[in-house]
Amino acid sequence: MQPQAYTNTRALDRSESTKVLRNTYALLAMTVLFSAVTAGISMAVGMSHIMGLVCSFGALALIWFVLPRTANSSAGIGVVFAFTGLLGASLGPILNHYLNMAGGGQIVMQALGTTALIFFALSAYVLTTRKDFSFMGGFLFVGLIAVLVCMLGVVIAGLFGIHMPLFSVALSGVIALLMSGFILFNTSQIINGGETNYVMATASLYLNIFNLFTSLLHILGFASDD
Repeated sequence: MQPQAYTNTRALDRSESTKVLRNTYALLAMTVLFSAVTAGISMAVGMSHIMGLVCSFGALALIWFVLPRTANSSAGIGVVFAFTGLLGASLGPILNHYLNMAGGGQIVMQALGTTALIFFALSAYVLTTRKDFSFMGGFLFVGLIAVLVCMLGVVIAGLFGIHMPLFSVALSGVIALLMSGFILFNTSQIINGGETNYVMATASLYLNIFNLFTSLLHILGFASDD
């Protein structure tokens, strides 16, 4: 009886993780589409970079202080849409900046295509192998803290008129690698039962995609800038 009970428990766990994964991808697709709409509106109205920063800070406030309290209710879905909508709007000034460059349309499409390719490839690898990447959690967290400290240093240096374009591009490369690691980690958490809330899972994967896209956009834009 024990082997049969163990088998039934594993089947139940796998069924539950499959449900979480399905709901996560459905909500992720809708939020990505919604953020694309808000980005388009932001571009059309010519939102300033300052307003873009305000939207970014508003999105961070939602994910830090509001989403954890509402993730287990239907209100959490509304918070996720508000969060992704604000981040989408914050992309408007950035996209307009790159589109005004020579070959800007190609840069944006390359960044978008590369982001999609990386996300689907890494997700497919985890889903196919069902490998557990939870061992990466500590390393990714330390890497994220280090990146945030470096970003703060770049901002402070900029305030004093010190610009470090090569360091900034290198930092974008590190962020791209870090977000790729988080895609592996977060997807693994979902299919192995480490994450059972699809609202929180959606927010995590969206952030990974968003940061990966903006990092690639920076790298490609720098490489194309004469």
